[in-house]
Amino acid sequence: MKHSGPDSMSRQTTASPTARAYVFAGVRARRAFTLIELAIVMATIALLLTLALPRYFLAIDHGKVNVQRQNASTIRDAIDKFFGDQGKYPDSLDDLVKSKYLRAIPVDPLTELPNWVVIAPQDSTLGGVYDIKSALPDKKEGDGAS
Repeated sequence: MKHSGPDSMSRQTTASPTARAYVFAGVRARRAFTLIELAIVMATIALLLTLALPRYFLAIDHGKVNVQRQNASTIRDAIDKFFGDQGKYPDSLDDLVKSKYLRAIPVDPLTELPNWVVIAPQDSTLGGVYDIKSALPDKKEGDGAS
């Protein structure tokens, strides 16, 4: 008569330790990647990066130009308000900060410094700052930089 208990069940399904090692090694070998598969994945990632990186850097450059336009617009707005209140243009950009029209002179993101080129008014008795432009030399006409 056969004994049908939990003890007899475990004896029938239990394999020897060496048989378990072969089964484990077989499962492990089937789950691993081959060198060629890894090379294909790396080549695919490299291809995707060659497509994405130039677009990323172009987007960064466009963002800097947009920030430069906004900063120049902010300074020009402060110059106009100064002229409206004082009846003359400021003598320097620091006058806008001292008179609290600006908290600080905005940074030009292309040069990464607050070094704007000051354009004086035609009538020098009206002050020293009529307009500003970037200290970075113009690359070409119509590039969008202010």
